Amino acid sequence: MSAPKTILVACGTGIATSTVVAKGIEEYLKERGIHVNTRQCKATEVRGLAADADLIVTTTPLPKDLGKPVIQTLAFLTGIGKEAVLKQIEETLKA
Repeated sequence: MSAPKTILVACGTGIATSTVVAKGIEEYLKERGIHVNTRQCKATEVRGLAADADLIVTTTPLPKDLGKPVIQTLAFLTGIGKEAVLKQIEETLKA
């Protein structure tokens, strides 16, 4: 079994929205037998934490030069397109 991937989950404050997103990702991937570590942060902290992440999921725009895959989405808040985003996260982690 390979080591769990790390997903950095960013929002404006690193508290409420990132918690909703992180829990949604964890539950979806756990159901598929994929174990991940999530780390929540403020959008302003991403650059300093990106090196330790395999994927960054954010609800706010981020710079394009982070050197990691970035998925920007509001689907966890609106529910619109959530399944597609979760599949995109899964595929990105498998790549």
